[in-house]
Amino acid sequence: MTEEDERIAYAISNTFVLRQPKQTLSTFGTTNIHYYLLTKPVYSDLLDKGGNMDETVVREGRVITERPKVITPSYLFNLEGFSKHARKYLELLAEKYGPNAPGIFYSYKNEPKDTSIVSSPMKTVVDRINKEIDSNGDPLSTIIKGVDEMWDVSVMKFIYEVTENSVSHHVNEMGSRGYFNTDRAGVPQGARQRIEEMFAMVKSGELEPPDLKIEMDRWGLFREYEDRFLSLFR
Repeated sequence: MTEEDERIAYAISNTFVLRQPKQTLSTFGTTNIHYYLLTKPVYSDLLDKGGNMDETVVREGRVITERPKVITPSYLFNLEGFSKHARKYLELLAEKYGPNAPGIFYSYKNEPKDTSIVSSPMKTVVDRINKEIDSNGDPLSTIIKGVDEMWDVSVMKFIYEVTENSVSHHVNEMGSRGYFNTDRAGVPQGARQRIEEMFAMVKSGELEPPDLKIEMDRWGLFREYEDRFLSLFR
């Protein structure tokens, strides 16, 4: 294990959610989670040998989770950014479950906002933020205790656990609507539904046509929708 691996492992094992969001991730929409990540300053051990430094780093931001997408191993092959090792894994998935076996794909965006150093012990800061969240009545706020120098790992651990707790609910809701049913082309109904929504978004100006074409290309469906797509420009 490399030194970086050890630091990541340390951050994972020392990250704790002190306040969970009161809602799970949305199945059919975007979820916007407001987080407060609290850490001990990275310099505190060097400056305070007695361990009595009462300072807390507060990072505030949002994690935005896009609407879960129904995908297949074949679809993933058409996404950019995968290494040869990741693609080998996809080949194994396709071999084991079939190239058109439906699954759920999640995408996230982390938007850090403010960072401040508060001259108070962490427990005091947690109590204050809890009262603030209660006052605002935000069901999608969370408080996380993490590791200062690997704070983004702490955020990722949090969102992974939130996703893990939401998967079974999403599978049930999507399954009840037939989203995992595949047609003769091996395309899940959920993917067809997504394309229909994207056509509507392009017409309303909420989405650029190239984004729609990219999605159709990933499913190998552009020729099927080509005339309808070109009609958007007439």
